[in-house]
Amino acid sequence: MNILISGFSDEISDSLDKQIEVVKSLGMKYISIRGVNSKNIGEFTPQEFEHNILPTLKNTGIKVSSIGSPIGKVFIDDEEGFQKQLIVLDNLCKISNMLDCKYIRIFSFFIKKGLDYNNYENEVIEKIKQFTTIAEKYKIILLHENEKDIFGDIASRCKIIFDKIGSNYFKGIFDFANFVQCGEDTFKAYELLKEYILYFHIKDASYNLDYNVLCGTGDGNIEDILTMAIKNGYKGFLTLEPHLAMFGSLQYLELEEASSVVNNSTNITGEEGYKMQYQAINKILEKIGE
Repeated sequence: MNILISGFSDEISDSLDKQIEVVKSLGMKYISIRGVNSKNIGEFTPQEFEHNILPTLKNTGIKVSSIGSPIGKVFIDDEEGFQKQLIVLDNLCKISNMLDCKYIRIFSFFIKKGLDYNNYENEVIEKIKQFTTIAEKYKIILLHENEKDIFGDIASRCKIIFDKIGSNYFKGIFDFANFVQCGEDTFKAYELLKEYILYFHIKDASYNLDYNVLCGTGDGNIEDILTMAIKNGYKGFLTLEPHLAMFGSLQYLELEEASSVVNNSTNITGEEGYKMQYQAINKILEKIGE
């Protein structure tokens, strides 16, 4: 089974040293880098990253599976924000090449509530094409994550984007929990999008709860879909994104109150939630491999 487990290690701690300590204790060799020392990855210049972050990763032997960028998490009508993101993406491509990492996670723009998302299709496509042009220059693959409140929140609109961009440098992430929280059937979503999927986020949710749940205990159909994918030849990363405990950068990831996606009654730490998710996905993989 050619499957590698990575994870958004900023869910463990804001501190990169602590992130690395925990992932190494689990035997993991990869992280998906998003929040680093209380700073979003998109805020680093290539020079800052090379001097302040890269040596730590190299010295500890931890590799990066993907960059969890904020690209595309601006409102579709925010032209100033979009222009800034073109610069950020160029910097992140340089950082990605430093890391020998070929994937950068992106989104397809927030749409204001009450508006018809379909009216923004052409503008979304045109702007993502600009992102893709930058990625092609650096030989980086942009991975679109289905996310709540963006144009590509549901499978049918994700497929529109993939079909219309039509680039080898623009592919998909399958996030189970996000589809559930948009009311989607994950089996149908995967069947529609599987030819584009290069990466999985391991996060689960239930239709009747606002917050995320331990992977395999919600309505994401994680075990069944991964079984299909692996038996059909999927080789790649499963990236832990537990959202089981509050963590520093969560406030920057959600349009609505960040605490609404986490069950605060559990009182578990980010480190505990990360370890729980790691153990849960390994149990699922063991069952798949039987």
